[in-house]
Amino acid sequence: MNHEEMNKLANEFENSTEILTAIGNDTRQKIILTLMNAEDQSGMRVEEIASKTFLSRPAVSHHLQILKHAGIIKMRKEGTKNFYYFDDTGDAIEQLIQTLTHAKRLINETARK
Repeated sequence: MNHEEMNKLANEFENSTEILTAIGNDTRQKIILTLMNAEDQSGMRVEEIASKTFLSRPAVSHHLQILKHAGIIKMRKEGTKNFYYFDDTGDAIEQLIQTLTHAKRLINETARK
């Protein structure tokens, strides 16, 4: 296999570590699904997420910060209230999709040899 392609994929995996870690946790998956199922897609408050996931407010806040740092969700303020919602650009998810597509292509090339 081409070492340049392997190095490129290794870099892509390294750049995707944060999002893979963020979505690899079952608690964060539960929070993601809760946000997806929200009637109002403009955002949810920590208290709402905590009540729907049966998690403590501090736990939800902690996991939201990880998802936010990974680029999966964003936060907006309305006065003293914080609302969490999906990043509509989807850049983090798109980067992960491109990495996995690249890996699949290289795996298929290797399997054909």
